[in-house]
Amino acid sequence: MIVFDLKCSNGHTFEGWFDDSHVFDKHKAKGMIACPVCEDTAVSKVPSAFAIKASQIATDSSCSQEHLKNIGRKIADFVEKNFEDVGSKFATEALKMHYGVSELKNIRGTSTEKEEKTLKDEGINFFKIPVPADPNTDT
Repeated sequence: MIVFDLKCSNGHTFEGWFDDSHVFDKHKAKGMIACPVCEDTAVSKVPSAFAIKASQIATDSSCSQEHLKNIGRKIADFVEKNFEDVGSKFATEALKMHYGVSELKNIRGTSTEKEEKTLKDEGINFFKIPVPADPNTDT
């Protein structure tokens, strides 16, 4: 069983459970998947969050804490180099792009829980990446 995050052409997000990706494709082609809000059948998959079970990591000797820290640092470095830092204006900038006021671009920054709720309510997908502390600073 697999869960996909879905979005209709009217911007409503919801999830669907399928035996596998092929079943999703077949049901979509036949118009069998409909938005629970507006019944629109023009749906598409959207990126979804994922998780790694800690118990699997702990039993895998090839996946040391140091290795995980290095992976985290590489992700943080990639984001730092390829996403514009908009600081505390993250929610504002995301909303502007969502509504076509500004051009789409990769952004990073900070937001409050209230701003995150607003983004979710508006149907804006985002994800959080914990950034490891820089070992060269006193934090």
